[in-house]
Amino acid sequence: MANYLVTGVAGFIASRVSEMLLDEGHAVVGIDNLNNAYDVRMKEYRLGRLQGREGFTFVRADISDWEALNQQSAIANRRFDAVINLAARAGVRASVEDPWVYVDTNVTGTLNLLELCQRNGISKFILASTSSIYGGDAPLPTPETADSSRPLQSYAATKKGAEALAHAYHYLYDIDVTVVRYFTVYGPAGRPDMSMFRFAQWISEGRPLVVFGDGEQTRGFTYVDDIARGTIQALKPLGYEIINLGGHESISINALIAMMEGFIGREAVIEHRPRHPADALANQADVTKARQLLGWQPQVPLREGVARLIEWYNEHREWAKDIETL
Repeated sequence: MANYLVTGVAGFIASRVSEMLLDEGHAVVGIDNLNNAYDVRMKEYRLGRLQGREGFTFVRADISDWEALNQQSAIANRRFDAVINLAARAGVRASVEDPWVYVDTNVTGTLNLLELCQRNGISKFILASTSSIYGGDAPLPTPETADSSRPLQSYAATKKGAEALAHAYHYLYDIDVTVVRYFTVYGPAGRPDMSMFRFAQWISEGRPLVVFGDGEQTRGFTYVDDIARGTIQALKPLGYEIINLGGHESISINALIAMMEGFIGREAVIEHRPRHPADALANQADVTKARQLLGWQPQVPLREGVARLIEWYNEHREWAKDIETL
């Protein structure tokens, strides 16, 4: 049995990673500050699925606060096999409105966790990064070697800074670092500021469905279980590596809406708004490196994953219909 420190544990991907680690018999200390970046009821739901499970300990703390982080006995008194840093301020549009909080969590928070590793002899560090780091002119599908020096918004810029810090700590202290660059992730209990949850709610409840631009922009989607499994596989020693995870099945926003209309049995009321300059027109991952280094391959087809999401929404509709969507 291994001991893992998982940050952002009430988040979409981190909660699923933690569930899988617990299923394998490992111990997880999960950190989250339960901030209001989006409706906290979704975070409380995910956290509720973890609390009470054998091997799980929850710590409410902000990773950007070094003093508070070090005062937590559940962290200070335990030897960890790895830190899995999935805590982040995410979302490209919101980062334009409040870039400072993105620097606090994504840069300062990552620095604090890397310092925790080097001071406490934790040899493995996983950092969640983003496909947004590739900017607006990336080749499709996008390999890890594509240019990432020209981010389009503060979110991507702070993730680039976190990657650079992780490399510095690998070089200075020989910490084994794997950076996993997530592409568009979806599934049950997903983030309400992302398209899949919003579309499910808006179509189901007959609310206007907001589409930015003409809807022909495309995204490469990957189901959350596949992403969580790839993150866990990235715990193997690799030195310092950047690995794409996700984005293997690409679809336009218009086609996605049509698919969801079919599953829900209701037509969307579409409201078009101008495309936001922070949004990329397309993303799709080249996951060759993930296959070669991790033996990772997505397993859940898009139609099956969307059906699972709609099924989850219907099961929890009594409260999910009231979740605030941004």
